[in-house]
Amino acid sequence: MNLSELLFFGIFLIFIFTILIIDLGLFNRKSHVISFKESLFWTTLWVSFALGFYFLILTNGQLIHGISDLDHLQQIIQKFQHPIQISGLSFDEALRVYQQNLGLEYITGYLIEYALSVDNVFVMIMIFMAFGIEKQYYHRVLFWGILGAVMMRFIFIFAASALIQQFAWTLYLFGILLVYTGVKMFINRNKEDKIDTAHHPVVRFASRYFSVASTYKGQKFTIRKDGKRFITPLLIVVLVIEFTDVIFAVDSVPAIFSITKDPYIVFFSNIFAIIGLRSLFFLLTNAMSYFHYLKHGLAILLTFIGVKLLAHHWLESFGFETQHSLYAVLFILGMSMVASMVFPSKTTSADK
Repeated sequence: MNLSELLFFGIFLIFIFTILIIDLGLFNRKSHVISFKESLFWTTLWVSFALGFYFLILTNGQLIHGISDLDHLQQIIQKFQHPIQISGLSFDEALRVYQQNLGLEYITGYLIEYALSVDNVFVMIMIFMAFGIEKQYYHRVLFWGILGAVMMRFIFIFAASALIQQFAWTLYLFGILLVYTGVKMFINRNKEDKIDTAHHPVVRFASRYFSVASTYKGQKFTIRKDGKRFITPLLIVVLVIEFTDVIFAVDSVPAIFSITKDPYIVFFSNIFAIIGLRSLFFLLTNAMSYFHYLKHGLAILLTFIGVKLLAHHWLESFGFETQHSLYAVLFILGMSMVASMVFPSKTTSADK
């Protein structure tokens, strides 16, 4: 990191953590059931922040890497393999081309991560139901789970970026992984997933190395009893959420690297998406059955992204650019949602 990158990154983290602290310390100091209206407000707020950041990149994207002249801009383009040409352009003209492409990479990555987060919501619902968590504690668990996910994503993204820059063939491994995951998701799309709480690896690890209280103690993560410190089952659920996010990151982070090789753009798009996941969880909890084809769409999306990674040199030679990826993402997700409304599931129709 140079000084400009460190400064921009630091300001971004301060902004994110400030909003999270306000969220937990001011609006959600006491555990309560999150209403649809409240979840809609927070979802709208986080999406607005994400879109605001998009316009910031469009107008001041050069601040991320501290680009000050044409030579530095060319170095950044080559380093992160941005699919743009600036030969013969003035610095101002080249900067506009760079900013427009950077904005497209960010918003496309954000949409991919946000869409894949929907599948994460399915798993979180199952986790809460399997562990018998009361609804008023959902927000607290998600807050701390996703706060930890921010740290984990930082490590994962910049480690993956270092690998890609050092070993270009890493992209092909990511491509194979995404195609495999997409095909597997499509094959298992109608299977009902179950969580075995007693034999979950996180539960077994916690039970082996920590003293675990036998029952929930409200919103507490630890308690002291007979002079001994115990962790509560609620903390174990937070750890399970963390573990689940790590698994999802294995798919979602490589997916965004198919759009941009700039780790900062990958990180920014990831963070806005996973933080918005908390409010999206409450918004979609009662609406999942209406989008029963969304899992089909996510499977196709992962497969498409994997194929794009495997054939990225060939596609680039045919002029496949960032905006084409954006169009493909919007088309796949849009069609899955339209299909869900045009062909409702039997369960949804019966409920009506």
